[in-house]
Amino acid sequence: MNSPSIHSRSTRLAFLRAEVKESFFMAMSALAAHKLRSGLTLLGVLVGVFSIIVVMTAMRVMQRNIETELSQLGTHSFQIQKWPAVHFGGPEGFEKYWRRQNITLAQCLRLKEKATLALHVGFETWFWGGEITSRYQKTSPTARLTGQSPGSFPAKNWVIGEGRALTETDVDAAHDVCVLGYGLAKTLFPFGSSLGERVKINGINYSVVGVLEPKGAALGGDQDNFAVIPITTGLNRYGRVWRSLSILVQARDQASYDDTVEQVRGILRNIRKVPPGKEDDFEVFSNDSLITQFKTFTKAVRMGVAVVSSIALIAAGIGIMNIMLVSVTERTREIGIRRAVGAKKRNIMAQFILEAVVLCEVGGVIGVALGILGGNVAGYFLKVSPVIPFDWVVIGLAICSLVGIIFGTYPAFKAANLDPIESLRYE
Repeated sequence: MNSPSIHSRSTRLAFLRAEVKESFFMAMSALAAHKLRSGLTLLGVLVGVFSIIVVMTAMRVMQRNIETELSQLGTHSFQIQKWPAVHFGGPEGFEKYWRRQNITLAQCLRLKEKATLALHVGFETWFWGGEITSRYQKTSPTARLTGQSPGSFPAKNWVIGEGRALTETDVDAAHDVCVLGYGLAKTLFPFGSSLGERVKINGINYSVVGVLEPKGAALGGDQDNFAVIPITTGLNRYGRVWRSLSILVQARDQASYDDTVEQVRGILRNIRKVPPGKEDDFEVFSNDSLITQFKTFTKAVRMGVAVVSSIALIAAGIGIMNIMLVSVTERTREIGIRRAVGAKKRNIMAQFILEAVVLCEVGGVIGVALGILGGNVAGYFLKVSPVIPFDWVVIGLAICSLVGIIFGTYPAFKAANLDPIESLRYE
């Protein structure tokens, strides 16, 4: 009983496919017949889609890179410092951070004693950037020197690949020892192990006691191009009066993470004598909080770009409608002939709407390709693998189709409602 209806549906689908195919080829022929006009018309769509895709691609590249950089802390870890990790305000808002007292080594040691919920507590500061030499090689002047305590290693997710990490004895006695990043060790000692060797940093010799496992590149730099010395050694050599330290804390597990954060915050407020009711005079942040903050900032940028690009697409849509109206006038006789040989109004409408959609999609595809290429230029310089924002590609092409349908409907309606007899008489 259902076979006739199934056959009827399949016939209708086949007819519809043939009609769409015919309309598509007619639309392409019309565009090819007026290359310059079509090119200038789709230029507006191209610019609108390009501006969306290039910004979204660049944002995705930056987001991936920054998430990698921000994820340097170990699991269940957070960091405390005088300055905010990310500041999007102007210089006026930054003044309050300048007025804060520095986080000192004495404060860090007191916090470490009292933070009973923490698994590890470390402290760090960055001292110097320049050239480091060994008896074999020397680095470029971009190598960095940082002072750390033993608790920093697990809190920063640093894994020892060779030798050992810094010890409490190294810190207490301010030993002249260092742990090298993987890249730095390979540069200074290309032919063998660096353990037990001596390196010269800023004219001072240090013994290499360990090498970290490689971390790779982030934000265009090498995360492995640094040396780690005991924080006390660095403070003695490079001064501590104007220097504020960062505190690294690792909770025992995820269940105790929030309690650890609150305990550490309370202890540090007490150490730094922050009055009750006053805001913290330090910043607490983690991987997740930094990534969330970055996404919140980029969301506003994405919304702004979307609004500006939408205006460009609307302007392009108006241009398409004008061109389609001109095309209807030029092809009045063609429309009359099609109606005379049996074409229905919906066939004429489908042809002209599809022509507008094809025009938009051609511009959209070119805009997407150029946008992805342009956005990944940032990834090339940052040494990040190429990113294709598939969601925004789909959104961009869908918007192109929508623009084509909206702004092509009126010209198509006008074409479909032309009087066949008058159309045939049109010269």
